[in-house]
Amino acid sequence: MQVKIDTREKFTVITPDVDALSDNLTDELAKLIQTNSQPDIGNVVLNLKNVSVIDESSVIKLVNLQQHFYEKNASFVICEVNEKLEEQLEEYEALDIMNITPTESEAWDIVQMEEIERELMDDDEPLFNNHKEEEEK
Repeated sequence: MQVKIDTREKFTVITPDVDALSDNLTDELAKLIQTNSQPDIGNVVLNLKNVSVIDESSVIKLVNLQQHFYEKNASFVICEVNEKLEEQLEEYEALDIMNITPTESEAWDIVQMEEIERELMDDDEPLFNNHKEEEEK
């Protein structure tokens, strides 16, 4: 599979150069994403601007891949989904559960906001728990 890989400070952008994502191509893409997400970066933006056809099993794999990233405290954002692909994702009832932005720039913003949120949650968790206990008293 032909892809463009662009590594940034906080994330990696992966752009497949295919018109259709089939089950086999999605497996290949998932392996590529996991290989290219560096441990110190971890976050991935998947730019689907070239993709206009996707099958249901591929959608399920992308949803599972996104979930895997979030379980590892990393972001996985999909961007530049064209109208035809968006209709398919809606048909497979995945549009609302996938983290999708209209532009790559907005995907970068989401990754950065989620990074800040994770840092704040790590820093504030003990304070939040103490505050909650005070409210209960």
